[in-house]
Amino acid sequence: MTDFIINRRGVLGGAAGAAALAMLGQRAAALTMPSAPVSLNIVDVAGNLALTKTPLQNYAKANPKYVSAINFSSAPAPELPGKIKAQQGANRVDIDLVLTGTDALSAGVDQGIWLKLLPDHAGDLPKLDEIYLPQAAKMQALAQGFGVEVSYYPSGPLIEYMPDRVKQVPTTAEELLAWAKANPNKFMYARPANSGPGRTFLMGLPWILKDKDPMDPVNGWDKTWAYLDEIGNYIEYYATGTTPTMKELGEGTRDIIATTTGWDINPRVLGIVPKEAKVGTLAGFHWVTDAHYMCIPKGVSDDKLAVLLDLMRYMLTPEAQAYAYDEGYFYPGPAVKDVPITLAPKSSQDAIAEYGRPEYDKMIADNPKELPLPAQTMVTAFSMWDKKIGAKKG
Repeated sequence: MTDFIINRRGVLGGAAGAAALAMLGQRAAALTMPSAPVSLNIVDVAGNLALTKTPLQNYAKANPKYVSAINFSSAPAPELPGKIKAQQGANRVDIDLVLTGTDALSAGVDQGIWLKLLPDHAGDLPKLDEIYLPQAAKMQALAQGFGVEVSYYPSGPLIEYMPDRVKQVPTTAEELLAWAKANPNKFMYARPANSGPGRTFLMGLPWILKDKDPMDPVNGWDKTWAYLDEIGNYIEYYATGTTPTMKELGEGTRDIIATTTGWDINPRVLGIVPKEAKVGTLAGFHWVTDAHYMCIPKGVSDDKLAVLLDLMRYMLTPEAQAYAYDEGYFYPGPAVKDVPITLAPKSSQDAIAEYGRPEYDKMIADNPKELPLPAQTMVTAFSMWDKKIGAKKG
């Protein structure tokens, strides 16, 4: 996910949680921890703060010796790598940590802006292969050592629709194309470079269409590019992010949109999309998994680096990971093992109980799970989509 809806949430309390957080700061004293607390600037380009803001704040509260304040901001994923690159060129980096999906992670790897965390700082982090869920461990490998995965979900691609307005629900790619042709401007997905559902729809189609090589957008996506070009004739415009597609579905401007598990659940929790909206898959469906990562730009001071590595260690504890359930935004959300929803705040448990879909567990278990494109290949796919598909709508 790349753009986001920020939710309110409670703070994990209790002496045990505070003690665990403080112990993390003490253990990291073996590193060259700062002699005075530092202020951290964290930029979110993935909507990840919906899952992590509270545990990030909890860490700062428990470790005032090392953290004086955390400043949060957000930015569009396509714009941030260039901004960091410019700061590095001027030797004035003022961003300490980036919370990103595979999009800005990939672009940043391509542009060489991220600090190499693994194996360079493996000793300062948990043994990731031992703590991650199996598919989350595969997603961590995509970071090539330049990021640490903090949340994971199977993602999509799914279609979301309003049952009162869509009487014949498409169940194949061909039926979706026919429906879009018969109902012009009623289907929509967002620009893949800045949308989790848009990106997942792009990478999921080659599996659905049985294209020559789903991992090669240059030489293996002939069917996919032709399909996207054709269905684009019946799409009014491509939103710059996911949130507008949800609003337009809720308002009745669109009747079917591309979605993911989290983007299905959370906007219904927030009332942006009606509760009665339904989801479906297209024949040949494979999950294209997704994750959020913590990345550190090159140029961050050693004092801050020591604190950031300790912070990352905390963010992979079950206590912090339990917040990833959120209100379904990145469902399920945790990247590490043994984090049941019973550890999550009651607000998360209540939201999933009311707005979650019981069928998701079976869908996740019964359908193949594929990795997204590798970093440089994903950048290529985004560029090709922008030129071949997006440019036709200005």
